[in-house]
Amino acid sequence: MSLARRARPEDAGELLRLRQVMIDALWSGGGSGPADWHAESLPTLRERLAEPDGDFVAFVADRPDRPGTLAAAVAGTLEYRIGKAGNPHGRVGYVFSVATDPDARRRGYARACMEELLAWFRERGAVHVLLNASAEAEPLYASLGFTRDPDPSMRLLL
Repeated sequence: MSLARRARPEDAGELLRLRQVMIDALWSGGGSGPADWHAESLPTLRERLAEPDGDFVAFVADRPDRPGTLAAAVAGTLEYRIGKAGNPHGRVGYVFSVATDPDARRRGYARACMEELLAWFRERGAVHVLLNASAEAEPLYASLGFTRDPDPSMRLLL
């Protein structure tokens, strides 16, 4: 039995808390605090988590020592891109917002969540999965079969 389960609408607040843990770890001091965006994000996240067949999903691991609290979470989307050789249907998985509470790390929670998410992508026909990895998380992703690609990405903030 997996340590992970699919997130439900009532997990939205904890998902946002763990997303903040990830943001703080990657960009300490680089953004607005929880009061600025959590409350505004909560209704949309609850809505998306309630869609059983949508293109967004999150998997979570509960903390056995703290009922109602999550130890880890991963979120992902199934995206469509115009097909090409090797992916004629254009289905691509994208992983984001992978976070584990600092005092719950190295217990298999993030791995269990990732394995469930990867199975979800496979069931929906994704032929490859993309993610951005921190140096700290790269060993986990490599152990799941991810490889480092040259990154031609660019960004425009609107």
